Amino acid sequence: MVTNISYFDIGIVISYFVIVLLIGFYIARQTKTGEDLFLGGRSFGWGIIGLSLFASNISSSTIIGLSGAAYTTGIATSVYEWMSGLPLIIAALIFVPLYLRSRITTIPEFLEMRFDRRSQLFFSGITIFSTIMIETAGALYAGTLVLQAFFPFLEMAPTALGLAVVAAIYTASGGLKAVVYTDAIQAVILILGCSILTYILMAEIEFDFARVIASAPPEHFSVVRPMDDESLPWLGLLVGVPFMGFWYWSTNQYIVQRVLGGKDIRHARWGVIFAGFLKIIPLFVMVIPGAIALTLYPGMEKGDMVFPFLVTEVLPVGLVGLVLAGLISAIMSSVDSALNSSSTLIMIDFIKPNMPNITNEQVVMYGRITTFVLMIIAAMWAPKIREFEGLWDYLQQMFSIIVPPIVVIFLVGVFFKRGNGEGAFWTLMIGTVIGVLLFILGEKGLWPLHFTVNVGFMILVCTIIFVVVSLMTPAPDADKIKLLTYRKGLVMDGMEGYPWYQDYRLYMVILTGLIFYILVRLW
Repeated sequence: MVTNISYFDIGIVISYFVIVLLIGFYIARQTKTGEDLFLGGRSFGWGIIGLSLFASNISSSTIIGLSGAAYTTGIATSVYEWMSGLPLIIAALIFVPLYLRSRITTIPEFLEMRFDRRSQLFFSGITIFSTIMIETAGALYAGTLVLQAFFPFLEMAPTALGLAVVAAIYTASGGLKAVVYTDAIQAVILILGCSILTYILMAEIEFDFARVIASAPPEHFSVVRPMDDESLPWLGLLVGVPFMGFWYWSTNQYIVQRVLGGKDIRHARWGVIFAGFLKIIPLFVMVIPGAIALTLYPGMEKGDMVFPFLVTEVLPVGLVGLVLAGLISAIMSSVDSALNSSSTLIMIDFIKPNMPNITNEQVVMYGRITTFVLMIIAAMWAPKIREFEGLWDYLQQMFSIIVPPIVVIFLVGVFFKRGNGEGAFWTLMIGTVIGVLLFILGEKGLWPLHFTVNVGFMILVCTIIFVVVSLMTPAPDADKIKLLTYRKGLVMDGMEGYPWYQDYRLYMVILTGLIFYILVRLW
């Protein structure tokens, strides 16, 4: 692709890198303990939490993919974005108070308290592997592809390593607080840049979106697709997407860590609901531009080139640099969150239990070393992802294996108080093995289910395993798990004494109504 980027735009991007590094170094001076490094001293307010959740979730591949899909196949895959509010509501209602009352640093620690250490170590190991080999490496690979679309002379391996090094420097220096504060800046840049692009494109069609709808195929703006649809069949929308969303927003250390760093339950809940509202924005500033491009610039062969084309050909000098900085910020926010969460898991779940006398200074030092080691591993693996058919296939196939057993032991385990350590451990073991087997059969054409439908099927299988094994083995100590399972009054825990307009449930209802309104309009 021929680039159309001025030196002024490049200067804006360089300035962004400098600001991010300075923030990391500044916060590093305040990072003295493990809690500072891994949870930001539990000091985050709701605004910072919401912005960081949004930025960590939106990757460059998301931006490119949403615009490209809206241009080529339609808007069906956008449901992963704007329907995120529903699992976020579940997180706010139930899991935020359970996690914060437990004073955990990692999500696997919750499993140790609810079940046993076997489940903690297994889940932690799976999470570390998936975060580094899927999330981090995938973000570096996608980010490099994005940069190559603007700067064709860049090579894959050095570029991926360069992005990883920058993210690792400020992540290792300032820990989660550096990650969260840079994420907040990145979220604002991302939303602002994409909003400007959308406005300019809407102006070109004289704000007549009906013109765009009329020029597209009838099914282009429908999210409910037939069962043989390759992107998202209707059954997968019902039985797969919600559970994948729950896993991502309620059990994934990569995401939940900034919630654990909330100053209290109230701010954590508000931050989670705020993120749910922010997740609706991509539908309007990332999906809509791709749809408008179908009307204004028909005939593009590759959907992945739509967003880079719009940025370089539509935006004026200066704004190109702003949007490009937003794209790079999306890369960085994904990488920094993954590196910090994986380092936290290794230190808290594996190293610290085996070194009971470790000092705060040693925890910080080992945590920073771990971050750089993980950075090197992810940067080395990223170029190998090109051997898969596509990044989206790579990500979703991996997630469809690990999600079902994790969802069951958390979601069912919170309500099914008879569930025990044996049930949780064997659900993780057997569920993961079956998931790998079905993945292999699917690759050979012997298992026909779409990966989203397969997630729903495996949820059922894992639920049966969890319940049956738990009932066949001794019940857990009721007093021990009392505060780790659902109880009356949980939804208002930490919210007592606040006026009605500060009740998160009010905004939860508004968010739910907005999501279902969008669903009906795009049916």
